[in-house]
Amino acid sequence: MNNTNIAVLGVDLGKNICSLAGFDISGQLIFRKRMRPDTIPKFTERLSTCIVAMEACCGAHHLGRLIARQGHEIRLMSPEYVRPYVKAQKNDERDAEAIAEAASRPTMRFVELKSAEQLDMQTLHRSRSRLVGTRTMLINQMRAILLERGLRFPQGRRKLELAIDAMLGEPATGISQRIFELIADMRDEWRELDGRIAILDREFAQCVRSDPDTQRLTSVPGIGPLTATALVAAIGNASSFTRARDLSAWLGLVPKQRTTGGKPKLLGISRRGNIYLRTLFIHGARAALPWLAKSETQLGFWLRGLLARSHRNTAVVALANKLVRIAWATLRHQEAYRNAPAKSVA
Repeated sequence: MNNTNIAVLGVDLGKNICSLAGFDISGQLIFRKRMRPDTIPKFTERLSTCIVAMEACCGAHHLGRLIARQGHEIRLMSPEYVRPYVKAQKNDERDAEAIAEAASRPTMRFVELKSAEQLDMQTLHRSRSRLVGTRTMLINQMRAILLERGLRFPQGRRKLELAIDAMLGEPATGISQRIFELIADMRDEWRELDGRIAILDREFAQCVRSDPDTQRLTSVPGIGPLTATALVAAIGNASSFTRARDLSAWLGLVPKQRTTGGKPKLLGISRRGNIYLRTLFIHGARAALPWLAKSETQLGFWLRGLLARSHRNTAVVALANKLVRIAWATLRHQEAYRNAPAKSVA
C-alpha cells in the first residue's frame, strides 16, 4: 500500500512501542503498523503533508513539534474525547484508529501544541505543587505526633511554626527525648521545603518581569505571578478559546448542566479541566474579595450586590469565574486590565 495516500495518521503513544493507523481521504483504513517512538519522525518525513493526530499525553507535545517542522498538521485531543470512537475490544491498534477517526470529526476540540518554554514552566509549577503537598503532609504528621502526646496548637501554618520553634527552644517537656529530636529533624525538613518553594516563587516573579503577557495578567485583581505564569503556560495567548466562557468552562467554573426534555437544570460548578489553575483562581478570588467589594468600581458594585443575596463561598467562585474571563480578554486583546469606576445612578 502506498503510504503517500495517507490523509490522517493516528498515533497511539507508548513508552517503548507506538501504534499507527492511517486513513485515506475517503476515511478508509489503508495503513497499520507498530514502531518505536524515535522512528516516527523518520517515517512521517517520507509522507506527503497530512494530519497527524495524537492524544494529549506525556511526550505528545515534543513529538508534535518535531513532526510539525516537517509541514504536517498536528492535532492533539483529550483522551476522554477519543474514547467513544474505540470499536469492539480495546487494544493499541484500535486506539490508533480511534485517534485518527476522532481527529477527522469537524466538531472535535483540539489541544493547542505547547512550546518547550510552556512545558518548562508547567514542569516548574508541578514541582512546586509537589513540594507544597510534601510540606502539608509533613505539617499534618507533626500535628498528629504532638496531639497524641497531648500537645495542641492553633490552626494555621504560621501559628504552628511559631509554637514549634518556641517548644524546641526549651528542654523537652511532656514528650520523650527521641520524639523531641524527631520533631527537631522534621522542623529542619520543613525549613528546607520552605526555602525550595521560595526559590521557585522568586523564579516565577522574575518570569513575570520579563514576559509581557504575564505582566498584563498581573494587572488583574486576584492574579499574581503564580497564577499568571501557570495560565500562560497552559493556554498561551488563549487563541484556542473562542469566547471567555469557553475558558471558564475548561477550568470547571461554570454550572454543571442536567437538562433533559427541554427542562434546564443547573447544579454546582462542574469542576472539570485543570484542577491546579482552578484552585489558584479561587484562592486569588478569595484573597481579593474583601477589598474589591469595598471599591467604588463596577466590579465592586457587582460584588456587593452578589454578597447581599448569596453565600460568601458562592461569591468567591463567581468572582473567580469573572477573573478568568477578564484574563481571557487581557490575553486576546493584549491590553492591561482597567478597573472601570462604578456608573453613577441619576
